[in-house]
Amino acid sequence: MDFNSVSDNKSSEFLHSFWRVNRNLMRFVHNTAQENDLSIPQYSVLMIIAPRKEMTQKQLGEILQIPKSTLSQAVDGLVQTAWINRQPVQDNRREMHLILSEKGNALFEKISLQKGSIHHTIETIINTIDDKKFEELQNTLLHIADLLENEIITKENIHND
Repeated sequence: MDFNSVSDNKSSEFLHSFWRVNRNLMRFVHNTAQENDLSIPQYSVLMIIAPRKEMTQKQLGEILQIPKSTLSQAVDGLVQTAWINRQPVQDNRREMHLILSEKGNALFEKISLQKGSIHHTIETIINTIDDKKFEELQNTLLHIADLLENEIITKENIHND
């Protein structure tokens, strides 16, 4: 048997599995956001800030990797609804500090417990996996993420030279 065809088949199966997981996760994210009157970017911002309670808009942008205009619109919407507060950073008035409000924390907790939400669904799925398999899966996913990030950094450095 040709090694390349075996390798291609494994990579195709792997990519197809990830595609299916991603497609279904995004369906749940979309539904969860919509059920809570959030856009997907607003939902993403809330989910990143909530566990940390506060961060700068620059840090948030580095994590989410979405266009600045999309990030600004999402943040503006969350500020207008009083789910987050925005304050200038003391040493850099051009940078904004984003702080989860009590109202935003209550929304985050509501979403986390909401039946049918992405959070509730993932928790249900995780509970079907024993601890050892979960740890192995988590380690494998982190390994894959690290390798992909390193590959992207390497390619960006090659293109920038």
